[in-house]
Amino acid sequence: MTESPLVAWHRMLRERDAAGLPALLAEDAVFHSPVVHTPQRGRARVAAYLTAALHVFVGPRFRYVREVVGEGEAALEFETEIDGVQVNGVDLIRWNEEGRIVDFKVMIRPLRAIQVVHERMAAMLQAGGGPR
Repeated sequence: MTESPLVAWHRMLRERDAAGLPALLAEDAVFHSPVVHTPQRGRARVAAYLTAALHVFVGPRFRYVREVVGEGEAALEFETEIDGVQVNGVDLIRWNEEGRIVDFKVMIRPLRAIQVVHERMAAMLQAGGGPR
């Protein structure tokens, strides 16, 4: 992979196009959802959840407000608005030496934001936007 995982991630969000997600994810990638207790494992499953999240979270009000980047990992704080609810969250991303994401964790606040995200993600995944 020639492009850094963060550059690729930002490009996908900017273009609102998740087509490149499978190539960005390691085969054994893990996704930790703020609303699903069990970690989601495997490239296809993680891509489905991140694709649904892209549709739910990323809109005209979405923006990263802080990034802390280390070797092979980053914490990206974001703000957005979903259904009139202010959402504040953090994406914790780790990638391997090949530049593929191996772990992606999303944390969200406040409680009302978690409830709205849960409703919207459930609807997106049930409508065929990802695994059921």
